[in-house]
Amino acid sequence: MENPVFSGGYDKFPDENGSTSQDKPVHRQLQETGLAYMSPTDDQMFHVSDDNYGILERGRDYEPVYVSHKYTEQEKATLASFESLDYLPSHSFVYRRWIKKQVIGRLELDRWLMMGMIGFCVGFVGFLLHQLIEVIAKVKWDTIQTFLDKEQIGIAWLFGVAYSLVFITFSAGIVVFWRPSAGGSGIPEVTGYLNGTHVHYIFNVQTMIVKFLSCVAAIGCGMPVGPEGPMIHLGGLVGAGLSQARSETFKFNAPFFKRFRNSEDRRNFVSAGVAAGVSSAFGAPVGGLLFAMEEVSSFWTTALSWQIFFCCMISTFTTDLFNSAFDGFSYTGSFGEFKLERYILFNIDKGVNINILMFIPTVVIGIIGGLTGALFTIINLKLARGRKRLLSWIRRRWAQTAFRLAEPALIMVIVTTVVVFLPSAFQCSHYKCMQAETGPIVIDCFNDTRSTLHVEPVVMTYTCVKGHSWQMSSTTWYTNGTYSELASLLFGTLETAVKHLFSRGTHVQFGYATLFTAFPYFFLAVCWSSGTSVSCGMLVPMLLIGSLYGRIVGMILVSMFGVHTETNGYWAWMDPGAFALIGAASFFGGVSRLTLAVTVIMMELTNDVQVLLPVMVAVMVSKWVGDYFTHPIFHAQLELKCIPFLDSEPKITNNGKLLELIVLLMHDEMFQEHDEAVPQDEEVKLVNYEKLMLEKLSNPNVTFDSLQKYVNEEEYRERYINLSPYVNQSAFTVPEKFSLHRTYIVLRTLGMRHLVVTDDTNRVVGFITRKDLMGFNIEEKLNTIVENQVEMDSRQETRSSESSLAP
Repeated sequence: MENPVFSGGYDKFPDENGSTSQDKPVHRQLQETGLAYMSPTDDQMFHVSDDNYGILERGRDYEPVYVSHKYTEQEKATLASFESLDYLPSHSFVYRRWIKKQVIGRLELDRWLMMGMIGFCVGFVGFLLHQLIEVIAKVKWDTIQTFLDKEQIGIAWLFGVAYSLVFITFSAGIVVFWRPSAGGSGIPEVTGYLNGTHVHYIFNVQTMIVKFLSCVAAIGCGMPVGPEGPMIHLGGLVGAGLSQARSETFKFNAPFFKRFRNSEDRRNFVSAGVAAGVSSAFGAPVGGLLFAMEEVSSFWTTALSWQIFFCCMISTFTTDLFNSAFDGFSYTGSFGEFKLERYILFNIDKGVNINILMFIPTVVIGIIGGLTGALFTIINLKLARGRKRLLSWIRRRWAQTAFRLAEPALIMVIVTTVVVFLPSAFQCSHYKCMQAETGPIVIDCFNDTRSTLHVEPVVMTYTCVKGHSWQMSSTTWYTNGTYSELASLLFGTLETAVKHLFSRGTHVQFGYATLFTAFPYFFLAVCWSSGTSVSCGMLVPMLLIGSLYGRIVGMILVSMFGVHTETNGYWAWMDPGAFALIGAASFFGGVSRLTLAVTVIMMELTNDVQVLLPVMVAVMVSKWVGDYFTHPIFHAQLELKCIPFLDSEPKITNNGKLLELIVLLMHDEMFQEHDEAVPQDEEVKLVNYEKLMLEKLSNPNVTFDSLQKYVNEEEYRERYINLSPYVNQSAFTVPEKFSLHRTYIVLRTLGMRHLVVTDDTNRVVGFITRKDLMGFNIEEKLNTIVENQVEMDSRQETRSSESSLAP
């Protein structure tokens, strides 16, 4: 029998003679996980040849949330290669005997200790990650600005390209050659695991090392991506490794925390690590908890909420504590002082009073967020499919590797070229401020203490005249210097650009030309960069993209109704910085479709609770609009990678219409019955439960040979093993006429690997797995049943009419 994964187009690598082995039968060898079929280990090399769908055909990349994703036959074979995981341990006799020996305190202090340890480790990893990124980025941008100050723009470009190529080649190289599973953000893979699917190598020490180094190098050298996605994966890695207190890579097996070595606890600690990763990256402990609850985790309890909240609190505290003491690994002498600029990533020092009129442009921003978020998702998926198709056309393995290294290098050449040269196409801008509370906007005015309208002093000069400042009166400072609007957004890290766009009282800091140029650049650059062979995320880049069109909307209001500062009271809400924040939330929500997590993260990121209601409205509108066009991007990536995933509720359609499943299932004739014998119980020698908990085979080759011996040798044909002591005595069963909708909810919420189906006499007639409950599978089977039922009804009506016409 041919391996369905290979026949699906995966691993279509040419041999030394240049021919592929796609059509050659593959011998099925047991893997370390005990599976005969190996699921894809390198996502970018996975391509199916039977993808004949149109560019915008419903059910592929363009698929509203109520439309199930359509899989090709080869993609279905890849889906089948993934194995499901149990959430709850098998409640067998051996398990009960083992659990009695475990020492479990009433307060479970060891569990809280583990949550604290995970939070601390994730927080420290987050501190190291951001510090290294800042160091690498600072060297690049300071050196480029030094050459620009000397009017050596050509040398600045050469240095920027060379510096970027060194780091980006290293970033992509360690992923391609060492650990392909470390590429991308890791959010889809972690989500798939926490939903109950086994994904290879995602919780491996080598994956963690490559993830960390690749992320630092890629973001530090200026690639338009963010570290938040990798931090989520790194948090999950810490949670998975630390809680089990053992490592196969380092041959380490600690004698403590053994009671956590089961599927339920391991997955709970991974969820805690994921939440801690978000908390460390954004400084948002509540947002981290809600992100894990809303996006990645399928199984949740109230007790787990408290424990993960504690883990998030420790993670945020650890990151902020070390950030308070170090800046670029240099001791600041302020250990323990949580400064706003380090404690809150995009701190807003001055809020605005919201107005009911503010909700009109807020809804417009929400609509824009839903539309652009859906477009971003579609383009991102199309680029990923195109990249896979192109790699499948390349016949030589070395050429495929060269392409995967050259693509991010090409991006960095383009990005550096744009950053260094594009600002020169725009004129330098004069500083402006408003004199007095209601005075005119004055050119070359650096600051007036009587008004809040100003230009930030930290904008980039680029090649513009720096000039000098002087004080003409006791309230006003003037300058003959100028600055570059576009360079202020392009130079430095993406966080720096977001801070500029969120700033309040800076109505005249950026013009339309700058914002309309930066928006398509960042939109396309982030969309392209986030799919390459490096470890990277796109959460902060999404905030940047949204803040650009949000600020444009705010500037349109200023152009229409004039500048109004906080002294003008009723109209002070028309601040472009406030609408930039709302736009950032809308794009974040339009791409991810998260509501609770996005809203809370935005509040914790900015410390601006005053715009809470507009942010909530924008997020909800963007979600509704985006849901009409695409699935959430992380779920769409799961579908692209063919990782089985069960959504919170089934969404099944038949000829474009939603099925009323309960009505269909009320017809008994839609089901078939099967009989199966019941095994007999006998005395057996029991195997220790801890041995049954091994997740991998110690030696797959020996196991495979033993199984072959059992099949081939005569003496084993009359022998048997009584499995009754190991059978789960608390297994869930459903009758064969049970509601399909309730079956879906039961299997997903309880985190089961499979569900036993019984007939009226309680005999087993089949099993239901998560793959059976995926949208396309239910649609195919129900459509067949419906068609057969319609055909039977038609025949019955024909026979009835014929009998009535007979003499």
